[in-house]
Amino acid sequence: MQKVLISKHIEPLNLSPFQRILLTTDGTLTEILEAYLLEKIQLVKLSEEIVKITKSIPALDLDIGNQVIERKVLLQGKISLNNFIYAESIIVHERLDNRLRTKLTESQEPIGRLWLEHKLETFKEIIDSAIETSDDLSDYFNIAREDKILSRTYRVFSNKKPIIMITEKFPESYFLKKF
Repeated sequence: MQKVLISKHIEPLNLSPFQRILLTTDGTLTEILEAYLLEKIQLVKLSEEIVKITKSIPALDLDIGNQVIERKVLLQGKISLNNFIYAESIIVHERLDNRLRTKLTESQEPIGRLWLEHKLETFKEIIDSAIETSDDLSDYFNIAREDKILSRTYRVFSNKKPIIMITEKFPESYFLKKF
């Protein structure tokens, strides 16, 4: 944990315990957020499209010209309608089971719930974490553009192949409650 966070100038001691959990867990955030917030979480799709990549993505073993699904979503409280997490995913759709691919594009379910529903065996590897200004994401969280957000990027493997790369972001001011 320390190595991942400190290498990106994130001091673990400055984070709340829950922020550290969010940045370092290999679990799905939907279930973790529901337990912490005592609120059901829903997915809000901002965009989802199949695109041909214009530069290679080594983390997914993809070369220029491969097609992927680019997806941007919010994890939002079902009652409060507060946006808690912004996530961007790059999904190698040809490496997914047809039923899972269809559910992913046609439903409003978070990816983690779909993995559980389809009993997809996965391994997750955190490859980056960051602290940056919120800029264009500020409107989703009702914060100033210069406010900081924390993020983690991880890749998901199934059948020993990388199938998805996900970056999840949330304001530094969220989840500060001490235990």
